Amino acid sequence: MIRLSFRRLVAPVLLLGALFAALPAAAIEVKEVTSPGGITAWLVEEHDIPFTALEIRFRGGTSLDAPGKRGAINLMTATLEEGSGDYDSQGFAAAQQALAAGFSFDVDDDALAVSARMLSDNRDKAVELLRGALTDPHFDQASVDRVRGQVLSILAANARDPQAIAAEAFRKAAFGTHPYGSDPNGTVESVKALTREDMFDAKARVMTRDRMVVSAVGDITPEELGPMLDRLLGALPATGAPMPPKAEVALKPGTTVIPFEGPQSIVLFGQRGLALDDPDYFPAMVFNQILGAGGFSSRLMDELREKRGLTYGISTALVPMDLAATWQGGFATSNDKAAEAIALVKQEWAKAATGAVTDDELKNAKTYLTGAYPLRFDGNGRIAAILAGMQLNHLPIDYIRTRNARIEAVTRDDIARMAKRVIQADGLDFIVVGQPKGL
Repeated sequence: MIRLSFRRLVAPVLLLGALFAALPAAAIEVKEVTSPGGITAWLVEEHDIPFTALEIRFRGGTSLDAPGKRGAINLMTATLEEGSGDYDSQGFAAAQQALAAGFSFDVDDDALAVSARMLSDNRDKAVELLRGALTDPHFDQASVDRVRGQVLSILAANARDPQAIAAEAFRKAAFGTHPYGSDPNGTVESVKALTREDMFDAKARVMTRDRMVVSAVGDITPEELGPMLDRLLGALPATGAPMPPKAEVALKPGTTVIPFEGPQSIVLFGQRGLALDDPDYFPAMVFNQILGAGGFSSRLMDELREKRGLTYGISTALVPMDLAATWQGGFATSNDKAAEAIALVKQEWAKAATGAVTDDELKNAKTYLTGAYPLRFDGNGRIAAILAGMQLNHLPIDYIRTRNARIEAVTRDDIARMAKRVIQADGLDFIVVGQPKGL
């Protein structure tokens, strides 16, 4: 995904995160906490280290840009840390360092993310500092203009980057005029036209209590967390802009070539996918591992790289967004091999539509997916982010404990049923950026 990302985390916090050993997924006990003011959060207590990670998400993300203001929420998010209350930009950064705290702000199509790391001894002061950024940002003109310049630099670089060009073309092919169909950074014209007042409007559209999820992991009790959340988030507006409608996935069979000088072609491809709550999502997850997500053990990697040397790497992914779902893949290849590589992808996709898998393929995919999952829980911050993502995706609070069992339960018949229903044998839409021969 091509977007602007501003992430700052001071060294003391990184060290503390590293000191927190990974917990077995099954040992993680998640509690639901409701603050006196009615804010709900998920909490994992871990008192061995005096450190807490807090993750806040606001649903909607850049999809909530006002008409004609594309890029406003992205620019606003990147400017949140440029000063608030009594602090200018440098003072805000210095205050974080003095408290050994770390805050970061990021946004994508579906959510605006706020991440905070803080020591127990400094927690109250850190919360107060973060509260200012969330409820009383300056958005002073000099800061807005400086960050705007950084966004424009990224847009200029993307215009010369074949991967970014392919991603933008794929967005448009998949989602058309829906917010998903354009770069969340905006365009040069839309970003140049944004004003300081647009920053306040963008914040009011997305940073509201009605679309907020919260998680905390570390040295904090439910009795401490509730009042802290009210102090931090209670002053935010109750409601924001309405969510956009569902996006129709407009991908259709075919190949679009975008000329670009260079020795290689960048190829993206995809079709409609599955929502996370689709009954066949877990069979699709297992099959995607077999088809393209399994590295050197995947079918596409074996056919295109190992047997024929057409690419250094190819992968596929299920991409279930809030308002649409796709099944995507991509690779790079030399211009003279692009046509052959695309033909092989089509061939493997048609084979995948039958849903036939071997016992070894199924076993290996399950072993990887279940074995790799616990490795994600390697620190307070990672766990807090996972919990926030679970809430955004409407997953149950016990998902961490039940997820692997759901993968183990997938059968060959499940995969065959899913593939015959979902995978379009000749339905891939290809975007090719380069000078491919034979297309």
